[in-house]
Amino acid sequence: MGSQQQQTVNITDLDLPSLQQVKTQLEEELSHLTQSYGKLRGAQARFSDCADSVESLKSEKADDKTILLSDVEKVIVDVGTGYYVEKSLDGATSFYKTKEEYVKQNLEKLQETINGKQSSLRAIVNVMQDKVQQQQAAAAKS
Repeated sequence: MGSQQQQTVNITDLDLPSLQQVKTQLEEELSHLTQSYGKLRGAQARFSDCADSVESLKSEKADDKTILLSDVEKVIVDVGTGYYVEKSLDGATSFYKTKEEYVKQNLEKLQETINGKQSSLRAIVNVMQDKVQQQQAAAAKS
């Protein structure tokens, strides 16, 4: 497979329709990235809640009237794609904390990408405004 080469274009060299097209594309990408960010934040919260729930089981005893588990030393953990694994309480807590940290790292990377796209969008809008002002000034002179 051949490697993809990215072409760099100076945005000030683009005409208004091309700038509008780039702006629309950036807005769509930002919308998608923002939605993904929200979903990842939700996943992070769920992993955190799971870890907290497992942690709270450590203080429970099998003969407690409030708990319905026969074995409070082990739990079933959803490891994804429909698979479940029996883990110790410490193992389950560690699993969920690891997942939470992984999602956190991905959130940070995604936030950097979002910030870059927002910066690019601001630059496009600024160039578009400058070009419109130039066109208006040229029209006023003629």
